[in-house]
Amino acid sequence: MSETTPASGAADTATAPFRYSAALAAEIESRWQDIWEKEGTFHAPNPAGDLADPAAADVAAKPHSFIMDMFPYPSGAGLHVGHPLGYIATDVFARYQRMNGYNVLHTLGYDSFGLPAEQYAVQTGTHPRVSTEANIANMRQQLRRLGLGHDPRRSIATIDPEYYRWTQWIFLQIFNSWYDEQAAKARPIAELVAEFENGTREVPGGRAWSGLSGTERDEVLGEYRLAYAKEVPVNWCPGLGTVLSNEEVTADGRSERGNFPVFKSNLRQWMMRITAYSDRLIADLDLLDWPEAIKLQQRNWIGRSEGARVDFAVGERDITVFTTRPDTLFGATYMVLAPEHDLVDAIVPAAWPEGTREAWTGGAATPAEAVAAYRAAAAAKSDVERQVEAKVKTGVFTGAHAVNPVSGEPVPVFIADYVLMGYGTGAIMAVPAHDHRDFAFARAFDLPMRCVVEPTDGRGEDPAAWDDAFDTYDSVIVNSAHDEGTENGIALNGLSVVDAKAAVTAWLTARGIGEGTVNFRLRDWLFSRQRYWGEPFPIVYDEDGVMHALPESMLPVEVPQVDDYSPHTYDPYDSTSTPKTPLSRAEDWVTVELDLGDGPKTYRRETNTMPNWAGSCWYELRYIDPSDREQVVDPANERYWLGPTEQKPGGGADLYVGGAEHAVLHLLYARFWHKVLHDLGHVSSVEPFHKLFNQGMITADVYRDERGFPVPAAEVEERGGQYFWQGEPVKREAGKMGKSLKNAVAPDEIADEYGADTLRLYEMSMGPLDVSRPWDTRAVVGSYRFLQRLWRNIVDEATGELVVTDEEPDEATLRALHKAVDGVRGDMAGLRFNTAVAKAIELNNYLVKRGSTPRSVAEQVVLMVAPLAPHIAEELWRRLGHGETLAYADYPVADPAYVVDETVTCVVQVKGKVKARLEVAPSISDAELEALALADPAVVAAIGGAEVRKVIARAPKLVNIVTG
Repeated sequence: MSETTPASGAADTATAPFRYSAALAAEIESRWQDIWEKEGTFHAPNPAGDLADPAAADVAAKPHSFIMDMFPYPSGAGLHVGHPLGYIATDVFARYQRMNGYNVLHTLGYDSFGLPAEQYAVQTGTHPRVSTEANIANMRQQLRRLGLGHDPRRSIATIDPEYYRWTQWIFLQIFNSWYDEQAAKARPIAELVAEFENGTREVPGGRAWSGLSGTERDEVLGEYRLAYAKEVPVNWCPGLGTVLSNEEVTADGRSERGNFPVFKSNLRQWMMRITAYSDRLIADLDLLDWPEAIKLQQRNWIGRSEGARVDFAVGERDITVFTTRPDTLFGATYMVLAPEHDLVDAIVPAAWPEGTREAWTGGAATPAEAVAAYRAAAAAKSDVERQVEAKVKTGVFTGAHAVNPVSGEPVPVFIADYVLMGYGTGAIMAVPAHDHRDFAFARAFDLPMRCVVEPTDGRGEDPAAWDDAFDTYDSVIVNSAHDEGTENGIALNGLSVVDAKAAVTAWLTARGIGEGTVNFRLRDWLFSRQRYWGEPFPIVYDEDGVMHALPESMLPVEVPQVDDYSPHTYDPYDSTSTPKTPLSRAEDWVTVELDLGDGPKTYRRETNTMPNWAGSCWYELRYIDPSDREQVVDPANERYWLGPTEQKPGGGADLYVGGAEHAVLHLLYARFWHKVLHDLGHVSSVEPFHKLFNQGMITADVYRDERGFPVPAAEVEERGGQYFWQGEPVKREAGKMGKSLKNAVAPDEIADEYGADTLRLYEMSMGPLDVSRPWDTRAVVGSYRFLQRLWRNIVDEATGELVVTDEEPDEATLRALHKAVDGVRGDMAGLRFNTAVAKAIELNNYLVKRGSTPRSVAEQVVLMVAPLAPHIAEELWRRLGHGETLAYADYPVADPAYVVDETVTCVVQVKGKVKARLEVAPSISDAELEALALADPAVVAAIGGAEVRKVIARAPKLVNIVTG
């Protein structure tokens, strides 16, 4: 909306030349930003290395506070007022911590690899580095104007070769590691090779390690490495020309960026074995001070479930399933494989078995034709689509039958797209009587059902009469016995579900056809992209296709210069296409002669690039030690800033602020990388981020014309409760703020109109930090007027002289001051900045009404508001006669004697009705209060000589007298 209140005008300047105006705010803010930069005010010393301060006292003994914002991406559109919400909040808290004696590390870097810059390069021909660095420079300038107290020496960008050299180095640590389940930690791959060589660990397949070729050794180690390349089902997006992680695919099976269709395809890709850390990623959430909602999202995403692995024989082969309900094995009347399952081709017979129902064949003449047609249809859907559309059951019979291991009965094997290779084994045993999904499939294909869990709702044991499956743990097993009394017999009837699960699992284990196991929903992390603008892999291949990790001395592998940045894209619906990477065009870079220790040889470089998540998986370490060229982080500095303590047993940054949308992406990936580095001895901390706080969002009204298109919000007029743009009616709706919605408000606009301190104060006062709130430009003036009143309480607007007095403050003023200080301190520590602002405004208004401001009070008020409005606070502090910055001044501390009220009001009730109000001391006892109440004339009159049966005293605020 275009209606605003001007911050100042020419008349103000003429009559009050020293009034706090937008012009004066701009001058003050620019000057103090220059001073902070020149004097290195916010430089945080390290205990060791280049950033150690010889003049500082023992830094290692000083309490620290490592405060982080989630990595921003430097957009070409610049910032709108919604973006700095979290940055301002962390700056307020960082300034508060400094004033409480902490050594504060607070900086900001830029997550600058990724698709947007690459797409811009494709459109304009501008190299991604050029546009990205320009965007970073613009964003830095916008953030500087807000007065953020960052340590600029520690700021990094992921596109800096000196930064991604260490990203590549960490990748090599992961590549050269394996997870030892017995030790429950990562170990160097060289130790695994040594065990294969000396025979202490058997080589898979039983051959001697020395008898394997280089290619065979490569394949064996690939099954252990924490980073490995393998042909896997992936989300292939022809419209973008790249593969996507599951998290980058929307609920309707399209790419999050560009909204292109996504298909399943088997491609050779780099993977991270994050699944090895599933249990630890869940267990260590208990070490963290994170919102419970985020912890729950991570637990659900990892998806730990206990059950059993069961083998169903199909001829000479076994189909292995994972089930959480092995107690229902007797009820398994058919099986379903994912269409991509590698056993499908092996079990499909040449012709349909006699008696095959027409509905099972999909109308195909042979099982092979039916399977091929169904696979093609399934490949055109993403995992998300297959799950969403699972209400309509589709599938085809493979023509094969498996043997139920407990009953010995043959069960038909189907393929269906609701079964995914991404969970469990890609095969299920179907128990339609006790699983809703299986019940619907069985009804659709007229498959048999068997009740094996006794219904407790009176429905009987015949599933043919049921409307849905009966699914419960609170019952007993029925119809579940075979060869009872024989050596291989099993009987579960009458057992509880829990006892039956234990019994059948033991029976399966004893016969080598199953075992108890744990399964996870989490899949290994797809770690390669077919893009130009990303970190190259430090991997080369020899003439036999064997991969080799580059030595540390050859890092970084820099992104080469190419003429065409674009990935090879296809028709968005061409599901049969395959990726071609932009880097493969740089033949001079791809083919390279290297000496990797056995003489110069020709190699080919890996031409995939890392995903945009890579650089943000470890940036907290580089903030700590940004210029260390010898190691990823100095151990002394890492222990100081991130090391475990009694308060944070897993270690990590003291505060991490960002959006909740990163719950299962960045946060999970960063935790995984950090744990690998911990296992290998590179860091002392187990976790990267101890305390997580999710800030809300600043929303804005969106105005749409009759076509539904957004119109410029700033040009909309309101008339009589209706909204108009260029004379035409438009509809208003709540929404996000953004350039595409034409409702973005730049922070520079507000700073020009009112000053950056006003913007900071307004954003912090809009509501609780963790709650979304609507932007209202018209309301900004309220914060501006508070700062004007604060200024007037200390500076004469006409002369610029101080108006504070040297009087001693009276008791009422001291009480107002110390109550405000006490409340604001609690709010600051709890990140409740909106209520801190309210208390500061209340105190300032008290001083306005008082008519004068004692110097001692003025100084405390200035220090109290300094974290919120640092520029005006610095200026007032200087005018009050202080030569040093207040950034390290002691934050005010309340005197408890003035925080407690001198008297409180006690209500006295007689027979439930208020008869008197007494002013009493807060420390009065129950007995003293009772005596005082009974002696009060109004109470005596109310009792009127009646017998007092009972007196209930709750000092200091209530007395209840019962007469009778």
